[in-house]
Amino acid sequence: MSVSPDNLPHAASSVPAPDEGDAVATILHKDAPPVYVDLDGTLTYSDLLFESFLLLIKRSPLYLFACVWWLLRGRGYLKAQIAARVTLDVSLLPYNQELLDWLRVQHAAGRRLVLASASDRRLVQQVADHVGIFNAVLGSDEATNLKSSAKLRAIQADAGGSFAYAGNGRPDLAVWEQASEVIVVNAPAAIVRRARALRTPVMVIEPRPVPLLLTFKALRLHQWSKNVLIFVPLLAAHELDGARWLITLLAFVAFGMCASATYVINDLFDLASDRAHPRKQQRPFASARLSIPFGGALICVLLPLSLLLAAWISLPFLGLMLLYVTVTLLYSARLKQLAIVDVLVLATLYTHRILAGGEVSDVVISNWLLAVSLFMFLSLALVKRCAELEFMNEDGRTSAAGRGYRTSDLSYLISMGIASGFVAVMLMALYIDRQDSGELYPQSDILWLLLPLMLFWIMRLWLKISRMEIHDDPLLFAITDRTSWIVGFLVACVALAASFGGWQ
Repeated sequence: MSVSPDNLPHAASSVPAPDEGDAVATILHKDAPPVYVDLDGTLTYSDLLFESFLLLIKRSPLYLFACVWWLLRGRGYLKAQIAARVTLDVSLLPYNQELLDWLRVQHAAGRRLVLASASDRRLVQQVADHVGIFNAVLGSDEATNLKSSAKLRAIQADAGGSFAYAGNGRPDLAVWEQASEVIVVNAPAAIVRRARALRTPVMVIEPRPVPLLLTFKALRLHQWSKNVLIFVPLLAAHELDGARWLITLLAFVAFGMCASATYVINDLFDLASDRAHPRKQQRPFASARLSIPFGGALICVLLPLSLLLAAWISLPFLGLMLLYVTVTLLYSARLKQLAIVDVLVLATLYTHRILAGGEVSDVVISNWLLAVSLFMFLSLALVKRCAELEFMNEDGRTSAAGRGYRTSDLSYLISMGIASGFVAVMLMALYIDRQDSGELYPQSDILWLLLPLMLFWIMRLWLKISRMEIHDDPLLFAITDRTSWIVGFLVACVALAASFGGWQ
């Protein structure tokens, strides 16, 4: 992000830092008009209406119907009703630090600053109180949506003369047209051109770049690797029929699109807790590099497409997909906040993919396979929670934001996680013991080599947790870890050797 001054006396390049040259700043701004600062998209990269709306819907989806009724009575009324029902932590909002630095210089020089926003006045006041440099606020109420010409009238009445205005969007053009100083912040190139046509801006603070890669990051395409579990029933049954593999591949794509949509939903519901997290605060939606409406658009495209593809594959598969979506949404809205329940749900969702693969490929799934997967994925889910708590403990925090755990739970969770991994290995041993002279594994004795490989990988995983070498996601660690790839290759070799002559 860069600042581009344009020849007027208050350009950012001529402004000293707040802690140096205050006397010079006073001379520069002695007769400067008051500055009116837009909030949504300008002072903060996010939008308070969307932020508070998500909090309301997270509390109860039934509020959607209430919002439609409130909107019929006007946007100002809608904003007022939502603001009255939610508590928004404004300290966690992604503020435009470059603009804030410039405003602090103006404030130190004695210039009057007013936060003028179309958001509800109560929320605007909370932001002003948090930032601590504004002399007054202007905001919407039940009767007035303070936007465009309505904002202009409120500013003119408050200023009583010339004024400067900092904004970022098309509704701000009406205000800039009457402003004596134009400050363009985080605006698209087309808006900057139109602002320049009205008046040469005092300064232009460029928007942050949003590379296409950021959208892929929001979709968490690397998480599609979890959906490889859909192919497990085919592999376990040694099925080589091409038609079954093709239909399972389509199911993989459907599950991937569905999972990406639910990850976006999860990120939108988790804005506050992600911003409080030392690493998750850089996620695309938490940092507001991708907007909440853009996230909504991704959901509206991916989720229907995935369900349509699932319906085309088979109605039972569609039912399993709908169940996955329902449980995932419940997890995002509430279950993830419940200790123990959250990891059990995650382990079940992993195993659900195997069930879906069996349904699509028309393969009967062994109860042994389901049991092994449930305990193995429970161990991995606990790895993720323990990694989060390890870093919380390192940062001196006692609890994880948006979770039901405390750092004092860490030793207990580690014990459960290691035990779950060992139970998975034990169940695998019992399964192998039943494979003597089986059709699937004619060389079943070779399968015993799987046990030391599994034990090595699980024990190494938990050792790395104790050394804080795994951050949050064990899946991402496994994908990028060379040793995990070697173990996976050896497991595949053992399975192939044991099944020699058993493929259909």
